[in-house]
Amino acid sequence: MPQATPRSSLLGARPSVFLLAGAFVTGMFLFAHAGCGGDECQDAADCREDKGPPASNTEWVCEDKRCEQHSVQVPPPDSGTDAGTPDAGTPDAGTPDSGPTTVSVQVLAFNDFHGQLEEPTGQILTGVAPDGGPVRVNAGGVTYFARHIAALRATNPNTVVVAAGDLIGASPLLSGLFHDEPTVEAMNLIGLDLVAVGNHEFDEGSTELLRMQSGGCHPVDGCLDGDGFPGAKFKFLAANVATGVDRTLFPRYDVREFEGVKVAFIGMTLENTPESVIPTGVAGLTFKDEVQTVNALVPELRRQGVEAIIVVVHQGGIPTSGSLVNECKGAGADGLISGAIVGMAKGLNDAVDVIVSGHTHQAYNCVIDGKVVTSASSMGQLVTDIDLTLSKATGDVVEARANNVIVTRDVQEVGAVKELVTKYQELVTPRANRVIGWVSQTLRTQTDSAGQSTLGFVIADSQLEATKPATLGGAQVAFMNPGGMRADIAQGEVTYGEAFTTQPFGNSLVTLTLTGAQIEQLLERQWRPSGATLMLLPSAGFTYAFSASAPIGSRVDPASIRINGVPVSLTAEYRVTANNYLASGSDGFPVFAEGTNRLGGAVDSDALEAYLKAHSSMASPLPAPALNRITMLP
Repeated sequence: MPQATPRSSLLGARPSVFLLAGAFVTGMFLFAHAGCGGDECQDAADCREDKGPPASNTEWVCEDKRCEQHSVQVPPPDSGTDAGTPDAGTPDAGTPDSGPTTVSVQVLAFNDFHGQLEEPTGQILTGVAPDGGPVRVNAGGVTYFARHIAALRATNPNTVVVAAGDLIGASPLLSGLFHDEPTVEAMNLIGLDLVAVGNHEFDEGSTELLRMQSGGCHPVDGCLDGDGFPGAKFKFLAANVATGVDRTLFPRYDVREFEGVKVAFIGMTLENTPESVIPTGVAGLTFKDEVQTVNALVPELRRQGVEAIIVVVHQGGIPTSGSLVNECKGAGADGLISGAIVGMAKGLNDAVDVIVSGHTHQAYNCVIDGKVVTSASSMGQLVTDIDLTLSKATGDVVEARANNVIVTRDVQEVGAVKELVTKYQELVTPRANRVIGWVSQTLRTQTDSAGQSTLGFVIADSQLEATKPATLGGAQVAFMNPGGMRADIAQGEVTYGEAFTTQPFGNSLVTLTLTGAQIEQLLERQWRPSGATLMLLPSAGFTYAFSASAPIGSRVDPASIRINGVPVSLTAEYRVTANNYLASGSDGFPVFAEGTNRLGGAVDSDALEAYLKAHSSMASPLPAPALNRITMLP
């Protein structure tokens, strides 16, 4: 395989439709995004907007400024066990050996969308101002995301749109309240082709994930929007998620053919997915090693005449803070990014040409071990435009170029997607705007040097209060995991929508019995041999001290562990509350799984709502708790 080259390093590369900073060339903006008047169109998105969904087994195409329906090849229904459906994508765009010796294929990629239909609050760094400060631009929002995808797709008829996991799950209220059906419907409109499963695809279990593919109303809540749910028109891939011997939850890969040249897309999630999902969500599933999975598929693909291989995987890397979206700077070898994706890229067979990654919510554009490795941040703020030049004679990738394109908001929104978002906004607004409490200052997820956060403490306090009565668990302490908090709660009135955004998982509370010795083990597990630290947030009345310089496994002073000022006895038993994610032993805390006399409780968001209602009012908002429960010693 030839050395892959990022587009950003090529002086002669085809210019992107958008500038890196996200602004259009004025003339291009007027030409490509003025919409269409009468029956005229500029791209397929205009056709979908003006004409509605195409007929079955067809797709809109804008030709000579007029909307035409072209037939498409539709793959047969998946049984969940096949190894990918050859030739199940875009029909051949030409006749082999009819002139050019190469074929141009475009892959548009993104990751970690997390049901972010509305405009996210984060910004994308684009450069440095003359005064040395950062230059940032607002980015994201599915209506703008749809337009950028459509405009990029219009540059090449041989286009495949892929996502590297966490398309759904941990979603804002607008999508999460409806079990992420709105996101699937939006991606159907946009024309997503393939998505590798991520860990959050399993938040509601594999049965619910299968419903996302096949459609049908939710088995408990029904179709909350009042109509049916057709399921995904795109295909989920799960090469390393086994349901049995030689059987996978979804197809392992998908092969698409362009002008006689085949391209394979292998989709999978990180092997450690069970560590970040409740056990019931992955029951009966085995998550296999990513590198071994891909390398075992290479001979099979080559027997099918496939030489171009793209891996779409929900695992990623870490760039240096402050890196631009098309850089690859980090703390790894040779100053490149670090993280699991680096070792994976080096371990994968050289037959792999491109790795589309995710999971870490970072942006980077790299070449690692001769493979193009990309990630497009998160929440639909970027789209990675990957251009492949394929040899018609050999099927090999002759050249691979990538460019992370910012999803700016200076483009025309796609009307059909806008209508979908508006529909769900109208359905969710009454519930989202309901005031459930008041806080005197912003409650933050950000932690201090000891790992304490004001929001984490309030959530832990709410969980303790919800399970403290003897009939509800008799809890003496509650612990909250930092990863379960997804957003701050701003000063002032707190709405149900804000509370849901903070805790979007719908976890239930579990109260269980641990000994004092097990509680000490629990606290010691906060520091990992790998160097990672994951500090639990305890409820009011629980205090302890640790030494930051002591060896891992011996950092907590047992004598310092107290509940309401009383030292914890290592031989006594205590009632402890955690959400069902933690209580199952997830996040690397297996001690929770050893707890006995388990009793289920309220949903975490309901507990927070009840706590705010009981302890705050407009006249007397809830104060932020003091950060004094964990003491860090030298």
